[in-house]
Amino acid sequence: MTVAGIDDLVRVRKRQLVVETVFHEFGPTSEQPVRIATASAVVANPFAGRYQEDLSEFMGALRPLGASLAGDLIELLGGVEHVEAYGKASIVGVNGELEHGAVWHEAGGWAMRESLGAPKAMVPSAKAVAATGYRLMVPLHYIHAAYVRSHYNVVEVGIQDAPRPNEILFALAMSDGGRIHSRLGGLSIADVSVHDGQR
Repeated sequence: MTVAGIDDLVRVRKRQLVVETVFHEFGPTSEQPVRIATASAVVANPFAGRYQEDLSEFMGALRPLGASLAGDLIELLGGVEHVEAYGKASIVGVNGELEHGAVWHEAGGWAMRESLGAPKAMVPSAKAVAATGYRLMVPLHYIHAAYVRSHYNVVEVGIQDAPRPNEILFALAMSDGGRIHSRLGGLSIADVSVHDGQR
C-alpha cells in the first residue's frame, strides 16, 4: 500500500480501524456512549534479524504513516474537538527488537499530537516483542493533562495474522471520553488550568 509521503523504507501490508462503543458497565446506560478507536498498520521490519545502529531514518519515514492513522481516528470520532484521550503501541515480530518498536514514540506520538493541535500531555504507550496474533493492552489518558483520573483507561490492539516475524504492528488509539462510570474523584477536566501535561 502507498500512503502519500511514505518512502520505500515503510512497506505496509495491511491496516485496521476498530471502534469500540461503551454504553454501560453494569451501571445506568449513558446518554452519551464512549467511543474508543484504534488504527493499526502492519509494516515490514527493515531491520529484522540484524542490528542497525541508527534507526533515525526509519523513525522519520514513519511520520506520514502516523499522520495518516491519526487522521483516520479523528475522522471516525467526528473531529479534533471530540478527542479527549489517546495512547500508542507497537508490537514487534520475533525477528526484531524492542527498539524497533520504540521508533513509534516520535513517529506515531509526534504525528498524533500534531494532528490534534499539539496537546500538552505526553502520549502513554505500550510495546512488546511477540509472536503473531499477540494482543497488547494500550494505556490511555486525557490529552491535555495526564493526571485527569477519569480518563485513565486501556484498549486492546492486535491483529490475528500480525506481526509476522519480520514485521511490526504500529497502532494509535483515541477516545471521545473517559471511563463510562468514572466516579473516583481526582483532577477533573474542568479543573485543569496549567495544561502542561501534568495538572
